[in-house]
Amino acid sequence: MTKNKVSTHNEQEMLDLGIRIAQSLKAGDIVYLCGDLGAGKTTLSKGILQCLGFKGSVKSPTYTLVETYPINNIILQHFDLYRLSDPEELEWIGIRDYFNNDTISLIEWPQKGGDFLPRPTKTIYIDYHNDSRIVRW
Repeated sequence: MTKNKVSTHNEQEMLDLGIRIAQSLKAGDIVYLCGDLGAGKTTLSKGILQCLGFKGSVKSPTYTLVETYPINNIILQHFDLYRLSDPEELEWIGIRDYFNNDTISLIEWPQKGGDFLPRPTKTIYIDYHNDSRIVRW
């Protein structure tokens, strides 16, 4: 069941929503980001990273599977599993070592990770609705 629902109409609103969501995150959180291609998952992640204090460029980890951002006293890990062809590939990269009480993990396309991913502490759904996005969490 979702507690919150917001409609966003542009990139800045999605970034602002990321800031709002980041304020509720804590070390150890695992956040699933669910939505179609181009829905705004990476933009939302950028807002979260900005709020947590990251000042650099944020890129989608589509080809690298994971980008790691050390920020203050935590490490934020941004996963993009879109190009994963087999969930077992996660075992090869040592996926279990990424999740601990010192990290926040944002995982795009979690359905591609199968049983190799831990259960999320939060799940965010982004859906197209006319010219806007409906974001539920």
